Amino acid sequence: MPSIDAVLFDLDDTLLENDMDYFLSRYFPMISEYVQPMIERERFMKELLFATQNMIQNQDPNVTNHDIFWSVFCERTGLEQEEMEPFVDKFYRQEFPKLREVTSPKSIAIKLVRFCFDNHLKVVIATNPLFPLKAIEHRLEWAGVATNDFDYALVTAYENMFSAKPNPTYYREILSKIEVNPSRAIMVGDDWINDMVPANRVGLFTFWITHDSKAWSERSREVDGFGNLADFYNRLSNGWLLV
Repeated sequence: MPSIDAVLFDLDDTLLENDMDYFLSRYFPMISEYVQPMIERERFMKELLFATQNMIQNQDPNVTNHDIFWSVFCERTGLEQEEMEPFVDKFYRQEFPKLREVTSPKSIAIKLVRFCFDNHLKVVIATNPLFPLKAIEHRLEWAGVATNDFDYALVTAYENMFSAKPNPTYYREILSKIEVNPSRAIMVGDDWINDMVPANRVGLFTFWITHDSKAWSERSREVDGFGNLADFYNRLSNGWLLV
């Protein structure tokens, strides 16, 4: 089995304990309340979700998810990006950090990420790039693996990506940016549809973060490993994919 040059980590429910369904149930009311001086909350939510869907469907390598989002959102609402974007950026600086309380760090995450760097692997935070970088940096800090502490090869965010999960193009775009062949990289994530299926299709090794042994037994031929984050660390530290 060949050795790898890069590890791609999903963030939520992989490096950070964060049930995204619950997280979003807190996030959406918070941001829709915040923007009420600019736009009525129900209208905001409708257009936010519509613009987000456009990011997910984007295939144009010349247009970032950021540009798609603001173009669609402002066209449909009549709001000016020059006014609205700084207003929303302030939300991510001042209000978004309050969501930390619904997440919790995984003690193994720091040790694992440091091990990857110590072994000269390129480390990518491969979280779905539908949020601004600031929102992702906050969550990395909550996980104990902040961008101030680790020099990641790439943190995917809506500012620097044109594709999104579950499109296999998302993984091809990452590998192109970090200049690594898919056969020399592994994707580690908890979401079967967003993480395992498209990464496998592109040709990456895959490690599925799951506690469901029944699901694993049914899908064992489709991924290269499964378990919790500590299981992945133990396999990697014992030389798996490194020699």
